[in-house]
Amino acid sequence: MRRTTSPFSLVLLGLGTFLLVLAPLLAWYVQPRAAVNPIDIDTTAVYTGRGSVFDTDRIETVPDRKITVTQRVRGNVEDSERSGNAVWDVTTTVDTDNSLPAADPHDALDFVPHRWVMDRKTTRPVHCCGEKPYIEGEAYLKFPFDVQKRSYQWWDNTLGDTVVLRYRGTEKIQGYTGYKFTGSVAPTRTGTRMVPGSLVDQPERPQVLAEEWYSNHGFELVVDQATGRVIYAQTGPKRTLRAPGGKKDAAVLLDSRKISFTTATQKEAVRQAKRDSGQLRLVGTTLPIGAGVAGVVLAAVGGVLVARGRKEPEQPTPSDTPSTPQPTLTM
Repeated sequence: MRRTTSPFSLVLLGLGTFLLVLAPLLAWYVQPRAAVNPIDIDTTAVYTGRGSVFDTDRIETVPDRKITVTQRVRGNVEDSERSGNAVWDVTTTVDTDNSLPAADPHDALDFVPHRWVMDRKTTRPVHCCGEKPYIEGEAYLKFPFDVQKRSYQWWDNTLGDTVVLRYRGTEKIQGYTGYKFTGSVAPTRTGTRMVPGSLVDQPERPQVLAEEWYSNHGFELVVDQATGRVIYAQTGPKRTLRAPGGKKDAAVLLDSRKISFTTATQKEAVRQAKRDSGQLRLVGTTLPIGAGVAGVVLAAVGGVLVARGRKEPEQPTPSDTPSTPQPTLTM
């Protein structure tokens, strides 16, 4: 008897070997290339809160007004493809009920357009493609992928510099757990503005180049660990004017201890975080583990079948066949 290898056992062995090779490729090659920032992003985040704002009609600061901050982020696909980076155009508007709804964002209490360019994999800023302002730090609008339990340098566009955000544990937003980071900004001079002297306690001067000062009562961000997406954001901005060389605030332009994501913005951010982190987990963990386990099983079964083979009777060779006596010719 001799053994032969069946095609089925070879198929099992080949498929198992393929899956064993595929598993590490998914985890170490495909998943890192899937974790990239998009170039066709189009999202809007809305913050609301209450605080004091400067009323330009009354020429005075009015307290306890509803404040709405709208931040829209749109990817510039053409510039992104040309540069190989993610080019995002960002507009931020600050409104009160008096300026909402506004047909033109320029009618808002404050309107700030800018452009953020980043490396698609690391989220680090890239200085090209008409970036404005010159953004620095490790994160802005979102954190890098695979967020760590450490402090990060977060870009504050109003400050024009980075702020240290420190890890503070985990927190659930709309039932979804993220990493929490907090930070604050001490009063800092950020620029100058020409205003009537009466606004900064110098009524004898018609115009004064007043100093603009900015501080922040506190940032609080909750971030999806896998994708770096912000699922909750809270800020406490304070912007004031001081007389040239002044030591104290003379006029308040904006002051709120808490302006935060609306419930609708939280839910949408959580939905997108679940979707994107689920896709990364599928490619980086679920599929590699499944492929690895299936590969081991199939390769083992196929190997056993190949080793055992199928018994078949041996065919006799011509030399082993007894000769047939030839008839004798007689006369």
